[in-house]
Amino acid sequence: MSTVSVAGINAVEAALEHDAKRVHELLIEARAKNPRLHELAQRARAAGVAVRHVPNDELSRHAEGTRHQGIVAVCSTQENLGEGDLDELIGRTPSPLLLVLDGVQDPHNLGACLRSADAAGAAAVIVPRDRAVGITPVVRKVAAGAAERVPLIRVANLARTLKSLKSAGVWIVGLAGEAEQTLYAIDLKGPIAIALGSEGEGLRRLTREHCDYLAKIPMRGATESLNVSVATGIALFEAVRQRGG
Repeated sequence: MSTVSVAGINAVEAALEHDAKRVHELLIEARAKNPRLHELAQRARAAGVAVRHVPNDELSRHAEGTRHQGIVAVCSTQENLGEGDLDELIGRTPSPLLLVLDGVQDPHNLGACLRSADAAGAAAVIVPRDRAVGITPVVRKVAAGAAERVPLIRVANLARTLKSLKSAGVWIVGLAGEAEQTLYAIDLKGPIAIALGSEGEGLRRLTREHCDYLAKIPMRGATESLNVSVATGIALFEAVRQRGG
């Protein structure tokens, strides 16, 4: 059985709340005094999850370098989601809001993007399978539970996936600093996928070619670009605003 460690209070709470059957064991620091940890232990036992009190160094090994806050859940790995799952998701979601991340490699950025996607009610986050970060303990920690709530669809060919989305009636809006029109001038109320590029290079050429629109976030100061997770939050919540959220 393949397992993954979920570290941190919010991430563990989300795992217990949304998919407790995947949680095999809860590890809590032996000298922990935080009442939230004891509450989570009670919740885990009520769900039939074994709870162990362990030394801090054992928690640190499981957390793989992330700040564990005295608690780690050992979970079975999630089933990998791909293009077929995306088709089913779109079919049952009216006017879906999707986030496409073209080659984001920093786990902190992916975690923050997942958190924004969850808050904005996005139906899924789509990433390429190669040259992009997937779900890691760091991603789960930064996402603060969103990694357990928002489907992450990993696809072999992003350009082909965008073409399929367009065939399904989804409009693709790519963010690019050199675009002529601003994000705020585009209608984001229907079935929309918002695409953002990697931290350094932005959208790749094939991704750009499959976008129906390219748009920019207007910049007034000397800074030329925003961190991808910041740009993601701005774009998603402009869609939320237009949709009456």
